[in-house]
Amino acid sequence: MTTAAPTPAVPAGRTGPTGPTGPAAARRSPAARLLALGRAEVTLLSRNRTALFMALVLPLVLVGSLRSALRAAAERTGGLDVNANLVTSSMGVVLLIVVYCNLTTAYTARRTDLVLKRLRTGEAADAEILLGTALPSIGLALLQCLLLAVGGAAALHLRAPANPPLVLLGLVLSATLLTALAALSSAVTRSVETAGVTTLPLLLVAQLGSGLLIPLESLPDGLADACRLLPTTPALQLVRTGWFGTDGTGPSEGFLGSWGPAAPPLLLSLVWAAAAVWAAGRWFRWEPRR
Repeated sequence: MTTAAPTPAVPAGRTGPTGPTGPAAARRSPAARLLALGRAEVTLLSRNRTALFMALVLPLVLVGSLRSALRAAAERTGGLDVNANLVTSSMGVVLLIVVYCNLTTAYTARRTDLVLKRLRTGEAADAEILLGTALPSIGLALLQCLLLAVGGAAALHLRAPANPPLVLLGLVLSATLLTALAALSSAVTRSVETAGVTTLPLLLVAQLGSGLLIPLESLPDGLADACRLLPTTPALQLVRTGWFGTDGTGPSEGFLGSWGPAAPPLLLSLVWAAAAVWAAGRWFRWEPRR
């Protein structure tokens, strides 16, 4: 006579390891974890008035100062379209403030409060934690860029972008690069109060050397070529090329023709983004700085 093997004990609330509420089902997918982290970050962001000011108001204030700088550059450079450059430069400023500056502060604050350390004890991978924290800032920045594009084109009577996919690609690569750079900057940021100091160098270099305040066409050739190699320049150049249909050296080449001039900055932006992501994974600090 044979007897059936005893059934292993099952914790309350589960029907077994392969049942609908087993461990495999209890684990959430990476997308679900990212959304959960993003929702939590939205809650934290909405409670921080300083962060909200930086994300919503400060970019618009800085955009207002761009017009005078671009008008001064237009006086030195014939044929410079001030209104079109105002829209594309405003997108770059929004990305720098909302993604880079805001995220550097957010990563530093979450690390100081031991939020990141506690999250690492769960099922989320390191990359998911960093990306989940960044999702609200990235989404808000891209939404603001869309509003700038639509509102700017309507109010300033600009022509539609020559290559919209190229504009979107430039925005996405810019957001990826700046997210990784924010993680790197937070590694050398001791506290939330010092985040404004550690982000200032890259902020100034990007504004002055990536064609935001001073279009590269108005710079001497040697200096312009050097500025095109800066980390933040290539992806922002994709936005300009996608909008104007040219890299600034000639007339618009339309949708198909704009891919040719976009190839060098596209390859360089991919290299910079990959290098920044690798460096962020290598040197990001999860423990509070003492």
